[in-house]
Amino acid sequence: MRIKAFLATVLLLASGTAFAEAGDWLFRIGGSNVDPKSDNNDIVEVDDGTQLTFNATYFYTDNWAVELLAALPFEHDISLDGGPRVGDTKHLPPTLSVQYHFIPNGTIRPYAGLGLNYTIFFEEDTTGALAAGDLELDSSIGLAAQLGVDFDLNEKWFLNAEVRYIDIETDAKVKFSGAPDIDVGTVEIDPWLFGLNLGYRF
Repeated sequence: MRIKAFLATVLLLASGTAFAEAGDWLFRIGGSNVDPKSDNNDIVEVDDGTQLTFNATYFYTDNWAVELLAALPFEHDISLDGGPRVGDTKHLPPTLSVQYHFIPNGTIRPYAGLGLNYTIFFEEDTTGALAAGDLELDSSIGLAAQLGVDFDLNEKWFLNAEVRYIDIETDAKVKFSGAPDIDVGTVEIDPWLFGLNLGYRF
């Protein structure tokens, strides 16, 4: 009986009036943490960063939608592998994804997405042992995948939780005036992004 009651509760929560359908827009805003993988490079490591993110989703059918992710600039410290901090950088990770929403008419709505990320690095600074040089990080293009779920608060407002994996790789170089450049090589950041958001439906 307890199992039947549990299943009935899940079905009740997952059912409801139509929430998202073709032509609808969803807007979400919240905080996200970008957590790079630990073994970024043989020479340097990149720490995590948290920032305000926002996204817009447009439904072109009841189940299929397209989403654009944007954010305020993330900032990351860069350290020698197992050693001191040698620099920092900011980046913007705009990501365009196609999503499939499994239960668009539910009050709990899981979805999955796959898309393309373009990461722009800027304001690269050096300090410590590399303070005399200029750090350069190339922009990155890579695949991005996501899993998320929306939870209704009322007919218009909802909460959202999501996790993303983004393929971010950049070629790093430190340039010195009157001396040979240091080629750091490819830095594979490949972060997981964890986000909590407040959403509104139009």
